[in-house]
Amino acid sequence: MMIYNGVNCHVFFVVENRGWQECKGVAEERKRIAVISFIKITIGTFLYAAGISLFLDPNSLAPGGAVGISIILNRLTGIGTGTWYLLINIPVLMVGQRKLGNHFIFRTLYVVVINTIFTNGLSYFEPLTREPLLAAFAGSILLGTGMGTVFKCGATTGGMDIVVKLLRKKYKHIKTGSLFLTIDVTVVAISALIFRNFDTAMYALITVAFTGRVIDFVLYGGDEAKLIFVVSDKSKSISSQIIKGVKTGVTLIKGQGAYSNKEKNIIMCVVRKQVAPKVLEIVKQEDEKAFIIVSSATETFGEGYKDFFQEQL
Repeated sequence: MMIYNGVNCHVFFVVENRGWQECKGVAEERKRIAVISFIKITIGTFLYAAGISLFLDPNSLAPGGAVGISIILNRLTGIGTGTWYLLINIPVLMVGQRKLGNHFIFRTLYVVVINTIFTNGLSYFEPLTREPLLAAFAGSILLGTGMGTVFKCGATTGGMDIVVKLLRKKYKHIKTGSLFLTIDVTVVAISALIFRNFDTAMYALITVAFTGRVIDFVLYGGDEAKLIFVVSDKSKSISSQIIKGVKTGVTLIKGQGAYSNKEKNIIMCVVRKQVAPKVLEIVKQEDEKAFIIVSSATETFGEGYKDFFQEQL
């Protein structure tokens, strides 16, 4: 463009420079997001390791999965629980690499390595409790929170997490915590036979069940909502008050009474659990004779909730 005139050359330079700046900005934003993601993964992994080394392992609670197997092998061989965790994950990661891709496996490998370091390092500290029941609850909270955090960042803590990830790809209707529960109960049963201590196995089972609930809460807790249907002759005024008072969307569905053949609008709205009582109060104030149906919406997609196109955890 230099052969035409100086103005065109200048315009070309400005456009080219602006495009370069935009690309640079996108690259920097992606880098920032990646750094934040790895910080979250590191924090989640530390919580996971703390649950193992400060609560579960010292009380011989094998909570299932690769962690439970590692604790059992630690008792049988004397080799560190974190070391066994690394050894168990080597073949699992090799299988996962073919199915889940290099990016996912790189993050998981990072989690496995630093979890080994954290777990072995924290094992030198005194356990925070020797009461098995307290250890079961505290350990499960840390395990569930750590695993949920890592999962939300696009990685896993290795071991059975990868197996669960593969199962979730095929059985999307089964929640992550439920899959963990099924696998972990099997490992707990094996630990009961090896340790020959029924009480310890029961405490480990409590850990497994509670960890599953914590994982589901971390992953899905914000999505649980109430689905409300309202049948009323005052649908317009009720809808208006809900929109103003609750700041949420409302859908009107055309309906017809089978007995009266009278057409009317049916109000449908989805709100957070804590907001549902306010919606019911509005309906009560506007029409005490309204017919109301309230049900639970365990997963909600769309504006204000989960992105329908994101990968399901």
